[in-house]
Amino acid sequence: MSNAVVIRENGDASVLRYEATSTGDPDSREILVRQEAVGVNFVDSLVRSGQFGVQLPAVIGFEAAGIVEQVGSDQVSFKVGDRVGYFYAQGAYADYNLVDSNSLIALPPDISTVQAAAFLAKGLTAWMGLRAMHKLKAGDVILVQGASGSVGSIVSRWAKHCGATVIGVAGSKQKLAQVAAGSTLALAADDAFFMNKVRALAPQGVDVVYDFVGDATAKLSLAAVRDGGKILTIGAASGQARFDRAELARRSIQILGGGTPQYVNTTNQAAASAELFDVIRAGVFADLEITKHRLDTAADVHRALDARRLNGLPVLIP
Repeated sequence: MSNAVVIRENGDASVLRYEATSTGDPDSREILVRQEAVGVNFVDSLVRSGQFGVQLPAVIGFEAAGIVEQVGSDQVSFKVGDRVGYFYAQGAYADYNLVDSNSLIALPPDISTVQAAAFLAKGLTAWMGLRAMHKLKAGDVILVQGASGSVGSIVSRWAKHCGATVIGVAGSKQKLAQVAAGSTLALAADDAFFMNKVRALAPQGVDVVYDFVGDATAKLSLAAVRDGGKILTIGAASGQARFDRAELARRSIQILGGGTPQYVNTTNQAAASAELFDVIRAGVFADLEITKHRLDTAADVHRALDARRLNGLPVLIP
């Protein structure tokens, strides 16, 4: 038996039910993970609300870390007692989860399961933007829309660590201090002199915009990027971004999107996670607080998530 957070219908946080469930034994491809920490991500709220469809009833969540409890008959990659994490396998909000072995990442001794659950999905999404969608190099000037968010804050700090000039954009003046900690320049989205300040650092415009907001910031992103630059639409908290296609073509601006599993998969997830772990070891994210919540309080955590009152990098502890 296991305890899990189950949804039987779509809706607000009240549809999250903490229940006793039966996990079962792993098949030949699977591994049973005894979970020590579960990551909370924006996509979880989309699953809950029905905007990201899964078959119901379902245990929500895609990211967790813990200990191998039982292995399937064909498994040679992992053994009982190994410490593992994953960033894209359904059923994470639970004490135990059956996970395809190909989805698991071995954790080194100096990376805790709490760190893995807090950083794997968000950190590998950042890796996607900094290494796969655009190969960031020292001297690049980037603008991060939604730099106070969890992935935006990781992208900002990682890019700055790599030698890029980072313009971090906060949705409100109240979040400027938080954004400033990871940026070369922090700006509020409604700053009356926004473009003047951007052009002071990048006279021709920035090389890349990392946009985690979507439609509300699309015009600003297009104004800030240089001709021949890129806008990476990694998030859409305000809805899908809409751009003037004629202007994009005229200015040779690329719009790239997609989800982390498209760019981080079995061919490169070990190397990508190893790079992420190196950056964690280097202390690049040391100022980002990991906040712990009990698994049985997941509904309260989602209420805070919906109200944008959820601080730090949240993890659920079974």
